[in-house]
Amino acid sequence: MKLELFADFYTGKQCRNISALLRYTFRQKIFRMNWILLLLSWTFTLAKPAEHLAKPGTAGIVAWLTETEHDFGELRSGAAARFVFKFQNTQAGPIVLETVRTTCGCTAAEWTEAPVEPGQTGEVVIEFDANKSGAFRKKITVFFDKQRKPEVLWIEGEVM
Repeated sequence: MKLELFADFYTGKQCRNISALLRYTFRQKIFRMNWILLLLSWTFTLAKPAEHLAKPGTAGIVAWLTETEHDFGELRSGAAARFVFKFQNTQAGPIVLETVRTTCGCTAAEWTEAPVEPGQTGEVVIEFDANKSGAFRKKITVFFDKQRKPEVLWIEGEVM
């Protein structure tokens, strides 16, 4: 009885049984498809728009009347620096500034707690306590009641 050998076209692997060869090539194709799907998912994940590059406040419910990134420049160690971010309500109804979150204990925030009527202005007062020497960049996140995505403000500078 003569045994016939079957060979895989791509790899040259030889098998005595055609069904074993088919199972082998099927597993190979599944493996390749999984890699392709993985690479495609990475591509689409990396292709998402960079939200952090968009200017904060441009599509929100408020218009910022001041800059959204403030540079304090050089600060003396132990001194406190203060800046007021001002905004205007661009909606048809009143809005409420719910909360302001800072990234560390060295940054404190006060804000307009009363509802801001259409066309009226409100403010977020940020105070930075310069105790630690070196450059800093702090993120301030502002949450409004009628907007799911928060507004982001930044302060930066260098403590001497």
